[in-house]
Amino acid sequence: MTRARKRLVAAGAVVLLVAGVAVAIADPFASSSPAASGVSDNGAATSVATVKRMDLSQQTQVSATLGYAGTSTVSVPSGTAPSSLEQSQQSVASAQQTLADDQRALAQAQGSLDADMRKVAVDCRGGSAAQTGTGPCATDAQAITADRQNVTAATGKVQADQRGLSAASATLSQGEESAATYGQDAVYTMLPKVGAIVRAGQPLYAINAAPAFLLYGGVPASRAFMPGMSAGADVAELNRDLRGYGAPSSDVFGASTTIAVERFQSQHHLPATGQLPLGSVVFEPGAVRVTSVTPTEGSPVQAGPVLGISSTRRVVTIALDASQQSSIKVGDPVLITLPDNSTTPGRVSYVGTVATTPSDQNGGGSGSPTIEVDVAPDRAAATGRLDQAPVDVSITTATVRNVLAVPVNALVALASGGYAVEEVESTGVHQLVGVGVGMFDDAAGTVEVSGSGLTAGQHVVVPAS
Repeated sequence: MTRARKRLVAAGAVVLLVAGVAVAIADPFASSSPAASGVSDNGAATSVATVKRMDLSQQTQVSATLGYAGTSTVSVPSGTAPSSLEQSQQSVASAQQTLADDQRALAQAQGSLDADMRKVAVDCRGGSAAQTGTGPCATDAQAITADRQNVTAATGKVQADQRGLSAASATLSQGEESAATYGQDAVYTMLPKVGAIVRAGQPLYAINAAPAFLLYGGVPASRAFMPGMSAGADVAELNRDLRGYGAPSSDVFGASTTIAVERFQSQHHLPATGQLPLGSVVFEPGAVRVTSVTPTEGSPVQAGPVLGISSTRRVVTIALDASQQSSIKVGDPVLITLPDNSTTPGRVSYVGTVATTPSDQNGGGSGSPTIEVDVAPDRAAATGRLDQAPVDVSITTATVRNVLAVPVNALVALASGGYAVEEVESTGVHQLVGVGVGMFDDAAGTVEVSGSGLTAGQHVVVPAS
């Protein structure tokens, strides 16, 4: 039973119990005459209400917080600075040149060996020429020995060059994968205002006039986008975002994606490189609302948080007593009372399954465990634009339809137990009709009643308002 319902029943019980005492004394069921009807026993002014058929609901009243859903942070990623990437590119170019030079030297050494091998075949024909150890044959043999040493040395240098080129290429590949938009002297040149709404294709912030664009997707951008990169879910969502620029429906960064990126860059007046360095795009599930800005324009850029953001979806968050979890489910209708006392409807959109204990000021647990319950307003515009505000929520947890109902204060508590209502017949005769009690509708101040002597349209006595 909710606090509101307890108050209603408790307040009504005082009045009804008094009425019950009068009933027990007068015993109105013993006679149906006006004198025995109990009218003369009413010590307070009364009025008449009608028994009605209607739908009733039961509510849980809770305090909550109105705000925006899905808070998160946009950060500048830690990546390879353009200057470091340029050094890696130069290292690869130098290693390639050294390898080419040493490959030519190896080819020359091998050519000399091949030529001397052909020469010794001529000069050393005949057994006597080879046995003397003098003359052209002996000289040719010495040359071959030197040629072989040169080939071995040149081969070793080429192999070392290939290992060096492989290492330099790996460093370059890693650098390209994490290529960032900023270097050591970079500064913020554009930052949004708190409360700004940013949508797909719009910049969140800019570093040295290079914007970081918002795109829609659930996979964070953790690497630079460029031709030759491996396929992946991040490439797939990039292609989806750039579909209007001719990107394909795939998870591969191919020629079509390159062209799409170039068109996107040209539309935003940027160099059409066909590549997107790490940090040049930020993926979020949808449009975002800026809730905080960490740096200031002109300040140096460092890897770390830049913006606090949320979705643009309004949400009411309830810390519900965990014992009430079973009484609430997704889809339950609610009524939200806003700070200006206006109301707007909504529905439960999420019911948590993990209970936590609220912390006190000293960091210790205090109070009863709670679960998170989220409510989606039916009309978001009606909730205003406050970042955060306390609200009250009335959650409908049960409903009965087409039942007989009377005002709660029409109930008379009988001394013998149970309840009755005091019916006023068309002749003016008053009599008590025993009733069973069902659901209490706190908001309407009505209660479900049933009984063989009860029908819709009957008039019953209630305290005068």
